[in-house]
Amino acid sequence: MPRLFTALEIPRDAAMSLSLLRGGLPGARWMDVENYHITLRFIGDVDGPTADELVSAFDRIDRSSFSLSLSGMGSFGSKRPHSIWAGVSPSNELKALQAEIERICQRHGLPPDPRRFAPHVSLARLRNPRVGDVVEYLGGRGNFCTLPFEVGRFVVMSSRDSVGGGPYIVEEAYPLGWRNSLPSLGTSSLQPSSNN
Repeated sequence: MPRLFTALEIPRDAAMSLSLLRGGLPGARWMDVENYHITLRFIGDVDGPTADELVSAFDRIDRSSFSLSLSGMGSFGSKRPHSIWAGVSPSNELKALQAEIERICQRHGLPPDPRRFAPHVSLARLRNPRVGDVVEYLGGRGNFCTLPFEVGRFVVMSSRDSVGGGPYIVEEAYPLGWRNSLPSLGTSSLQPSSNN
């Protein structure tokens, strides 16, 4: 059974900016560009019926599209760094979307996510790095940022057991703002044509 999680995809221009950060850090295993994403909620290994219920419930999320940008960099594991990430600029829309997904997951029997939501894009996994190398790498790239990009959908992705970092497969996609883009049926469009 694949592991499931909800995520935002990273558009091509932002992914290319992230790819320029690769290299220059001994012991780093860099993520493939096509696997960059922002995890919204890790779901994990769930049975088929639960997965189907979640997929159906996510389809009812009605939120507008919004703009995001990536900024700053950091590492997880202060004394023993184990990964490098790029940060996400603060966004109320992103927090609201993530919170709604979290509520849906809990309503369908998943335990609350024990970690505080800290949106980021994982760039590399680290294997026995020297803390000084990590500090030096981040020090030279701390002002990283991308131009804002539009978030038009969120996805359910799956990953198979592997040595971290993908490959990730989009299982379902959920457009944002689609209800707002439907043409409204005004009364004029319901009037019979005078040609009949």
